[in-house]
Amino acid sequence: MSKSLRYYFQCVVLGTACIAQAAPIDERSANSPTQYAEQANKKTVGILAEGINGTATHIAADMATVMDSDDSRILAIIGKGSIQNIDDLLHLKGIDMAIVQLDVLEHLKRTSAYKDIDKRINYITKLYNEEFHLLAGPEITQLNQLANRKVNFDVKSSGTAITAALLFETLKVSVEPTYFDQTTALEKLKIGEIAALAYVTGKPASLFEKIPVTDKLHFLAVDHTPNLLETYLPSSLNNKDYPSLIQDKQDIKTIAVSSILAVYSWKSYYNRYQKIANFTINFFNHFNAFQPVGRHPKWQEVNFSANVPGWTRFPPAQEWLEHH
Repeated sequence: MSKSLRYYFQCVVLGTACIAQAAPIDERSANSPTQYAEQANKKTVGILAEGINGTATHIAADMATVMDSDDSRILAIIGKGSIQNIDDLLHLKGIDMAIVQLDVLEHLKRTSAYKDIDKRINYITKLYNEEFHLLAGPEITQLNQLANRKVNFDVKSSGTAITAALLFETLKVSVEPTYFDQTTALEKLKIGEIAALAYVTGKPASLFEKIPVTDKLHFLAVDHTPNLLETYLPSSLNNKDYPSLIQDKQDIKTIAVSSILAVYSWKSYYNRYQKIANFTINFFNHFNAFQPVGRHPKWQEVNFSANVPGWTRFPPAQEWLEHH
């Protein structure tokens, strides 16, 4: 029996006079609050993800579950959108990593919104691809018919909002953006207040899984034009993804957006650098634990060795790959 538990047992036996002097049962009472805080912070990292129902949030939650141990703790944190998440990664205490869309980072680099963003942000690994979903009402059968109509882009500064704006600009289709959250947007689409909604998320998305055939909503195809494929990957949606929305043996063209696990480019003499290095090694060493059925299916797409052109891999991640 531990010292603290023995003391507690003695107090109970002897009565209330002893209970008044008893220390908390928790073994960490042997340490000072400062020592406990230092130990807890040393092993804990915060991962910022976007959207309460988004793929990134499920992936971060899987990390928190699989990697939880006496030496490791992951906090999955829901952010306010891709641009805000990057801003938080650069400036906010407690945010060690963020799952972000690559096209958002590329957009910030091209627009110089953040000075030297490609030097201030590293990546640990490319994670998975998320598909661009464009759900429309029954009167819209082609993407170009959305010209001058209301299309929901998700909340402002979200990854979907950036991707949707870039896509419609590239295709030269001028639409009227709205910025409702996805649940609200779906209801507005059903009653005809908007013509379509855009959503970048990994298929199958729970938002679309319970839409009945009677609502007569459907996905619009996004053609794989050369201009789009300069930034995005070709992809498709099919009946296996959404049985109630897509007919059997039907493929609907769309694009996919890469997501990466981003980290601030700490110098090696900072404590944060070593903490994230420890996380990286632990993450890579335990990757097989993310593969079983029950984890998010997007784990099947993760390839640690995939490079992200134009961006620098976090040095401990690069060193691990070189030795494995």
